[in-house]
Amino acid sequence: MKALQLEKPQNFRVIEVPEPPAPAPGMAIVRVHQVGICGTDYSGYLGKMPFFSYPRIPGHELGVEVVAVGDGVSRVAVGDHCSVEPYLNCEKCYACQRGHTNCCESNQTLGVHCDGGLQPLYTVPARKLHVSRRLNFEQLALVETLAIGCHAVNRGAPTAKETVLVIGAGPIGLSVVEFAKLSGARTMVMDMNADRLRFVRDRLKVPDTLEARGDGSDEARLQELIGGRLADVVIDATGSNKSMSQALNYCAFAGRLVYVGITQQELSFLHAPVLHRRELTILASRNALSGDFTRIIQLIEDGRLDTGPWITHRTPFEKAAEVFPTYLDPKTGVIKAMIAVQ
Repeated sequence: MKALQLEKPQNFRVIEVPEPPAPAPGMAIVRVHQVGICGTDYSGYLGKMPFFSYPRIPGHELGVEVVAVGDGVSRVAVGDHCSVEPYLNCEKCYACQRGHTNCCESNQTLGVHCDGGLQPLYTVPARKLHVSRRLNFEQLALVETLAIGCHAVNRGAPTAKETVLVIGAGPIGLSVVEFAKLSGARTMVMDMNADRLRFVRDRLKVPDTLEARGDGSDEARLQELIGGRLADVVIDATGSNKSMSQALNYCAFAGRLVYVGITQQELSFLHAPVLHRRELTILASRNALSGDFTRIIQLIEDGRLDTGPWITHRTPFEKAAEVFPTYLDPKTGVIKAMIAVQ
């Protein structure tokens, strides 16, 4: 069967891979229907993702159908439609023992550290499958992106009386926005791209947006927008070391700063005294937890999360290698691209 492999940065090729053998105990074989493309895939394509290794079959946002299960599997059955939790944790390390499976010391993320879902059939641990009998395969593939935002907001723990500033309106930033809104907090979005901010206002119904200028005026403009103070929770989803280094300047006294975007470059706090003077808390957010997937599926099924605005581009597997580089052009207006494997 054919798979799409990223042989090295900016070089896709179609390869032949064998069909998986009968599943071992605790494992399941799934038929991959839809694969969502996110910032990790773009960074891997460009050679800028620190956790990515080559050659690699990408694909970690997956909508799949179970076609076979191994002995001892009871949580899923043949024919089930599922979202895949792509973080393969060891279940033994100190982090896993404490329930932090998202940052397992030996974590292997599908499509990043090990081969992922841009292939028709794929073997995964059955414990990583989350069933829905109502969502379609595109919605199931969206769950992982939403889970990243869900976990990041949980890290910041905003309350309904607080203000959340989301920096970066790419797919991860937009997933953060969804859960910031659900927290009841006043949600605001900052980005340099006016078209993305327009999408936030028009499609996600977030009226408070701020176009970043980077000229030193952003902090004052944010204060004016909020009413004389800064944000209680700032979540940076840009992956830009420049943005991440400046983000603490937007935090109110006793505020929290969450980094969900990833950079390989060093962060430099140009105004480090702000950190102590305001007694800020800096948090990192990595991956998501199983409970996040369960919650998101239920929210979509209940109509509390609208997936309608998300998917802007659809590509068949046969054209994916050709079309993928175009996703990097902001002029295409990509929010979430889906590759139909089946």
